[in-house]
Amino acid sequence: MARPRRIVLVRHGESTGNVDDSVYEREPDHALALTERGWRQAEETGRRLRELFGRERVSVYVSPYRRTHQTLRAFDLDPDLIRVREEPRLREQDWGNWQDCEDVRLQKAYRDAYGHFFYRFAQGESGADVYDRVDGFLESLFRSFDAPDHPPNVLIVTHGLAMRLFCMRWFHWTVAEFESLSNPGNAETRMLVLGENGKYTLDRPFERWRDPEPYGITG
Repeated sequence: MARPRRIVLVRHGESTGNVDDSVYEREPDHALALTERGWRQAEETGRRLRELFGRERVSVYVSPYRRTHQTLRAFDLDPDLIRVREEPRLREQDWGNWQDCEDVRLQKAYRDAYGHFFYRFAQGESGADVYDRVDGFLESLFRSFDAPDHPPNVLIVTHGLAMRLFCMRWFHWTVAEFESLSNPGNAETRMLVLGENGKYTLDRPFERWRDPEPYGITG
């Protein structure tokens, strides 16, 4: 098994929906584009990624949303060194189709009270639903490591919730631990680094907005 030395997770740059949530009433979530600031954020992250990868090959997976594709484009990675695959299982949490802002604000308040992992948006998904498809993606990713010529780097361009859930599944965090963590900022990265002991560690933690509140001994 040719396990990569690095697995880099990146959240997309700032999108129009991040600065004006009324846009969801007029445009589908998957069609939202980066703002000018979002392009600049992604370009700066791309500069750091190019320094990190050097001339090494990279296996890239990208969410099918416009803002994630634009983020990847802004990275300006050498096309001769990357293999890009669009991966629908890495898409944003589904909050329903055309969204009424007041309804979404109300549902977010319900979610905050109920729990981000278990609360399911009307006509949409819960965090647990997203966890299940991220888990399916991880199974496919592990199988890809069987290829003897697998690149030494994996780059995943996705969304904040998916990044947290990816790490939750990888490191076997509890729901209580997940609930205590904040999303990364736009164009922020987290990197899983392979150690000499054969285990991966996270280069830096997610910010924590509260202490975990476990129900039992697993916390």
